[in-house]
Amino acid sequence: MRNILSKDMKLITKHIVLWGLVLLNSISFAQSPKLTASAPSAVANGQQFRVNYSFNQQGNNFKGPSFKEFNYLTGPNQSSNTSMQVINGNVTQNVSYTYSYILQAAKEGTFEIPAASIEYNGTTYKSNSLSINVVKGNAPSTQQYNQPQPNNKQQSTTSEEVNSKDIYIRAIPDKTNPYQGEQIIITYKLYTSIAVAQYGINKLPSFNGFWNVDLLKDAAAKAKQYKETIDGKQYAVVEIRKIALFPQKSGNLTIDPLEVEAVVQVQTKRKSSGDFFDDFFNNSFFGSVQNVKKTLKSNMVSLSVKPFSVNKPVDFNGFTGLLNFKTTLDKTDVKANEALNLKLTVSGNGNLKLIDKIDIEFPPDFETYDPKLVDNISTSASGVSGSRTFEYLIIPRKEGVFKIKPITFSYFNLASKSFVTLSSPEYSIKVAKGAPGQGSATTLTTSKEDIKYIGSDIRFIKTNSFDLKQDGSIFFGSSLYFVMMFLPLLFFVAFVVLYRNMLKQRRNVALMKNKKANKVARKRLVLASRYLAENKREMFFEELSKAIWGYISDKFTISLSQLSMGNVQEVLQQHNVNEQMVFQLIELLNSCEYSRFAPDASSISLENSYNEALNLIRNLESQI
Repeated sequence: MRNILSKDMKLITKHIVLWGLVLLNSISFAQSPKLTASAPSAVANGQQFRVNYSFNQQGNNFKGPSFKEFNYLTGPNQSSNTSMQVINGNVTQNVSYTYSYILQAAKEGTFEIPAASIEYNGTTYKSNSLSINVVKGNAPSTQQYNQPQPNNKQQSTTSEEVNSKDIYIRAIPDKTNPYQGEQIIITYKLYTSIAVAQYGINKLPSFNGFWNVDLLKDAAAKAKQYKETIDGKQYAVVEIRKIALFPQKSGNLTIDPLEVEAVVQVQTKRKSSGDFFDDFFNNSFFGSVQNVKKTLKSNMVSLSVKPFSVNKPVDFNGFTGLLNFKTTLDKTDVKANEALNLKLTVSGNGNLKLIDKIDIEFPPDFETYDPKLVDNISTSASGVSGSRTFEYLIIPRKEGVFKIKPITFSYFNLASKSFVTLSSPEYSIKVAKGAPGQGSATTLTTSKEDIKYIGSDIRFIKTNSFDLKQDGSIFFGSSLYFVMMFLPLLFFVAFVVLYRNMLKQRRNVALMKNKKANKVARKRLVLASRYLAENKREMFFEELSKAIWGYISDKFTISLSQLSMGNVQEVLQQHNVNEQMVFQLIELLNSCEYSRFAPDASSISLENSYNEALNLIRNLESQI
């Protein structure tokens, strides 16, 4: 009995000590300050590689080495990682701050990278130097990284732990056996069961053999979001791209995969040692969220396109779909040299822009011009539809009665699976003699190809007398003459100087992002305000979150994959941002994430969140 009580008392004491340590923030650091450099020992000539400098404390004034033997691409990019351990009742916190560079091998040989330095509590710490062997062709498969091995008691989540069932992309065509020229809609859906911080399209399919139209390129056409359950697992689904395709040839055609890079948020976990305290600290309260990049590829799409029948009409121009054809003539009784307007309108579903010409046989005594095209074509999630109008200006040059023969238009009808020819009525036009003073049409011959002219078009040479006057000043050789001679040269020099300065600024990607951070954020806030007006909560908070994260990423040159609540707070404090403003920003980001994924977040006001984000970005811009 005494042994049982003794064990219980030890366990209770252990709990009391543990919670006391947590509440008092008396957490000891596991290691003394140390700056460690790591990189691959061998790379291929022309290969890109990463150099990491890890410091186990929060230092200041990090100074990287000179990479004169390599092509410098980017860096230093800062990230941090925090973990906790409980061993025999003692709480230990391990902190790691990493400064990363991306380099490219420029020539073969063995090169030394000098040590980097960082300051901590008034002391300067230096890293180890690195030796990198640059070889010809591919780097050896046995290349090793001079990077410390992870502790056996703890391990961070990596991208391999995000498997293909957690997040993936599917390309879904609405039909796989279309006719040549028939509209096909392919929807690219992103399925995810984990949080996605950001995603972007890396590589688009080439669509060889297709005429393609992006159905979601307009601001009004937003990606649909909904939920689906597949094999008992619930996914959030986003239609990230929707393409209307029109095959221009028959046969078996293949569409390459769409490639997307996503930044997913996963919770870092520690390997369990079987101890109660390790299991307790492995829960979500003490865990941290890590941004992980994941490259996704959709499936390939194979289509079997059916050809047209051999008996195609002569006036068939390749249109496939459902179509209406309408013609109008504004008047049939006119005078010579008086204009007429003939309108031809084709409307329906399909690639109407493919219809670029309609053959019309006009009487030889009519003067005609190329038609004016008026398009009313719209794209939506259901495809391409609308109308195209051809407006012809016609001028009869001779009196008489003339006829415009019926105008025909042929297309392939998908409903009947056959060719259909539409026809207009025959138009009879009565042309009277022109009004006096207009001039009459004078015809040299009756042949259609011969030249015709109108008397009123001739303007005679002036025959009356006139006086010539000599100008008192001569422009050539004057001061104004020389000024205007050299002015273009001065403008050209000024243009070259300004243009080179602009190019220099544009090469500085960090500077351009910093300058445009406020502008980009305001554009996203405008989009969020539309969702606010439409009361679309999830889409509103998603766009609001993107605006804030994107602003911080661009303003402080931090990639989205390395952003977290911790380093955002650290960066803002380094720029002397007011602590109250930092607290408000972190609270707003937490509110956005909670509102996006929590089912009971309806109490959070959309309008208050929008105004708070607008004021925060405005105040940050004025303070930094």
